[in-house]
Amino acid sequence: MIAHSQKTAARPSLGAWLRDPEPRTPAQARVQQFWLMWRKLRRNGSAMLGLALLLAIIAAAIFAPYLSTHGIYAQNLGNRLQPPSAANWLGTDELGRDIYSRTLHGARITLYIAFLTAAISAPIGLIVGTLSGYFGGIVDTVLMRVTEIFLAFPSLILALAFVAALGPGIENAIIAISLAAWPPIARLARAETMMIRRSDYIAAVRLQGASAMRVIVLHIAPMCVPSVVARVTLNMASIILTAAGLGFLGLGAQPPSPEWGAMLSSARQFILSHGHVAAVPGMAILLTSIAFNLVGDGLRDVLDPRNE
Repeated sequence: MIAHSQKTAARPSLGAWLRDPEPRTPAQARVQQFWLMWRKLRRNGSAMLGLALLLAIIAAAIFAPYLSTHGIYAQNLGNRLQPPSAANWLGTDELGRDIYSRTLHGARITLYIAFLTAAISAPIGLIVGTLSGYFGGIVDTVLMRVTEIFLAFPSLILALAFVAALGPGIENAIIAISLAAWPPIARLARAETMMIRRSDYIAAVRLQGASAMRVIVLHIAPMCVPSVVARVTLNMASIILTAAGLGFLGLGAQPPSPEWGAMLSSARQFILSHGHVAAVPGMAILLTSIAFNLVGDGLRDVLDPRNE
């Protein structure tokens, strides 16, 4: 009984384990690092506001089937272009469909496009940037010239060109936006890699006989990930606006899909007479973009070592 009490007393609390100045395991060190970053992020009021707004949007997208009050494709021409009311909380569109329910389901499509685009473009940019920054020479010249060709065009124009070649649709829009979104990430990863490759620990790893790919994959790329994550989060607003622009032009999600850009496209002729039809998806795009920007700014401040 005494031994059990001594063992319980010797076991540190969670707070003491997180504050331990000498981590005993790599896992404890990583958890402490995330905990310190969370504490720093929590002190940033705008970042927490953006995070709360973003979590609310994600929750609305996940639970859209349960939060919806009407079918998103159900038409009622006798109830078209109605203002917000108890029956239709945000009014109805030109076909009598419930705007509230369609906006909720549109969040699913927009977040699907944004997150999948980030999942495709971030690894491409990270791979190109680390290879270019580590090897230098002809490899750096070729990869950076290709990157600069992509950067020479505005992202929306470049996405329009790719989706025009691939054809309209959500999948093709994701591919097109991803091809336009990776170059800034590659430039960032290249700059980070050029600083990291001169570090003493990289020289020590080379002296141990590690191959170039092993150095890149296990030692350089992980060091570039925090900066890439912050940049991708900031890029989310641009991705959302590009996806909405493609949907508005009829090159992204196709009607009757409740994608926000497509909803804006069908509502543009009623802006002056029935402004709520366009205002709701427009506000959804605006709030989601602001949420990602606020979170991205907070992550950049947390992950930037110069702000320590």
